[in-house]
Amino acid sequence: MNIQRRGNGHSSKSSTGRNGDERSDDAAAGRPTREVGQTRTINLALQGGGAHGAFTWGVLDRLLADERIVIEGISGTSAGAINGAMVAYGMMEGGRQGARELLDRFWAQIGEAARFSPLQPSWIDRMFGTGNLDFSPAYLAFDMMSRLMSPYQYNPFDHNPLRDVLHNVIDFDRLHKCREVKLYASATNIRTGKIKVFGPEEITADALLASACLPLLFRAVEIGGEHYWDGGFMGNPPIFPLLYNCQATDMVLVAVNPIRTDRVPTTAREILDRMNDISFNSTLMREMRAVAFVSELVGEHLMSRPGHLRKINFHMIQAEEEMGRLGASSKFNTDTTFLLSLRDIGRRTADAWLAANFDLVGVKTSIDLQHLFF
Repeated sequence: MNIQRRGNGHSSKSSTGRNGDERSDDAAAGRPTREVGQTRTINLALQGGGAHGAFTWGVLDRLLADERIVIEGISGTSAGAINGAMVAYGMMEGGRQGARELLDRFWAQIGEAARFSPLQPSWIDRMFGTGNLDFSPAYLAFDMMSRLMSPYQYNPFDHNPLRDVLHNVIDFDRLHKCREVKLYASATNIRTGKIKVFGPEEITADALLASACLPLLFRAVEIGGEHYWDGGFMGNPPIFPLLYNCQATDMVLVAVNPIRTDRVPTTAREILDRMNDISFNSTLMREMRAVAFVSELVGEHLMSRPGHLRKINFHMIQAEEEMGRLGASSKFNTDTTFLLSLRDIGRRTADAWLAANFDLVGVKTSIDLQHLFF
C-alpha cells in the first residue's frame, strides 16, 4: 500500500491541496505543529462505518500531528473502536508518531488484504469514481446471498481476515496496561439487546471484532458466554463512557455517517443508503439530546445537585457533503486507492476544523446542538 511518506523538515510554506484548497505544508505532509503554551485536552467519540473508517484515520492523523491537542479518552464503535485501539496502543509504544504509524500500518494491511477479496469495484464503479460497489457483480451476488443464507451457512469456519490483521499490529496483553489514552469499545448483546461497553482492560481482538460484527456478514462473536453484534445498533458511538470516566470537558465527535441530506432519495439504492445513515445515527441522536439537555441545565445552574456534573462542550468533525455522496456499498470497498482518498478527506477536514475551532476548545460548544440533534 502506497502510504504517503512523512517529512522530517519543519518548514511551513503554503501549498495547494488536491481540490485547490490552500493549506500549510506541515498539514499537507502530516508534520507536527505546535504553539508553545497552548494545549487543549479532548475526548474523542468515533463513529463506525466499515471502510469509511479511513476518513477517521485521516482525522486522527491530523489531530495527532498537532501537539496542542491532548487526547484523554476515546469511545468508538466498529471501525471507530479499531481506530481508537490503534491510537491507544501506538501512543503507548511510540507516542504521537507511534500512533500515526500504527494507523498507517493497520490500514495498509486492510488494503493489502483487499487484493484477495472478491468485493472489488467493477470498471463501471471505477469510471464513476464514487467509491461505491453498486455495479460490482461480487457485491451484488453477496447482497442477494446474504438475504437467503446466514454467515453460519456460507462461512461455516468463521473466517474473518480482520482478526489476523488485529493480531499482527497489536499486542492486546500490553494494550491492557495502556495509561496514555482511556479506550472504550461498544458492542450489542444479542440476547439482552443492551449495549456492552468494553473498558480499557477488557479490549481484546474479540471485543473489537464484536464491535464491528455485521450480522449478515459475520457470525456473532462470543465473549464470556454472551454473543455480540455490531455496536452501532445501540451506540454509534456511545458518549456516556467518556462522561463517566474522563475529566476533559470537551467532546469531539468524528462523524462518518451523514446526519442530514439536502435531497429526498428516489431510487431504490438511494433509499437503502439513506435508511442505513438514519439507522446508524439513531442511537447517537437520542444520546446527544439527553446529554446536551443535562449539560444545558448544569450550565444554567438549574440542577438541584450539580456538584458531580459538569458542562460539556461539544464539537464535531465531519465532511457531510463529501461523505454524503458515498453509498452504503462503499463501506465494503477496501481498495487501497479508495481508502487513501478517504484518509485525505479526513486530513483536510480536521485541518480546517483546527483552523476554525481550536480557540473554542475549552471555552464553548462549536456546533449548533439544537439544529443537529433536536
